[in-house]
Amino acid sequence: MNQFVNNLFDLTGKVALVTGGTHGIGMAVGKALAKAGAKLCVNDLSEEKLEECKKEYANEGIDVFTLVFNVTKQDEVDKGISLIEKEVGPIDILVNNAGIIKRIPILDMPVEDFVQVLDVDLVAPLIVAKRVAPGMIERRNGKIINMCSMMSVYGRNSVSAYAAAKGGLKLLTENMTCEWAKYNVQVNGIGPGYIATSQTAPIRVNGHPFNDLVMTRTPAGRWGEPEDVGNAALFLASKAADFVNGHILYVDGGILANFGYLKGENDLPE
Repeated sequence: MNQFVNNLFDLTGKVALVTGGTHGIGMAVGKALAKAGAKLCVNDLSEEKLEECKKEYANEGIDVFTLVFNVTKQDEVDKGISLIEKEVGPIDILVNNAGIIKRIPILDMPVEDFVQVLDVDLVAPLIVAKRVAPGMIERRNGKIINMCSMMSVYGRNSVSAYAAAKGGLKLLTENMTCEWAKYNVQVNGIGPGYIATSQTAPIRVNGHPFNDLVMTRTPAGRWGEPEDVGNAALFLASKAADFVNGHILYVDGGILANFGYLKGENDLPE
């Protein structure tokens, strides 16, 4: 039984690119894939962040190939992935993790800010996927995981651009599936719930209204850990998910199942 399970989740020899995998959820995903045997590649806009993340990965015995490129620039994506193909190998697993959020009410939000969020959170996954998908199709094998959100299925105060992008990413994931599943390329998404990261640390204290609301509304009774999302990514990247297509896996402790209209809910941070 153990050997069966090991084979099912073994990623030895697979090349994985996790965009923006320098910290938080992206790093947890990178660690999960690398510990399963994948050759890990990570990009970012900052060389400094990449150097810092190398040390963090190295602390867990993980060697990571890092490179700078902007996921919203098609020429940079092409050059970056060409370098990965030359130095590491063809990409077998793509995790479109890079993203941004701007919490600004619609009437106050400059159109330029709205467009920037769409570019990073929706257009960039298309650009990167379009670059790697032809190789996956040719080899008749590949995994693409798009980092969606609970905002893929419901709106909330002050995150219009983010919700629009993540809602679009959910449908883009499904459309990629419709076109590429026949080539044995599985395209799926992950929708993280409220996760314990450095960004949420200030509100994860007893008595804080946001913390109390998350704890009350999450059936699992806790915040998620980055590793919870990493484990979901490992499943979607593995043989175990070879017939899972166009699915958004919500890693949220059940909060979407329990969400209702509750005072203060719209003020929750992402």
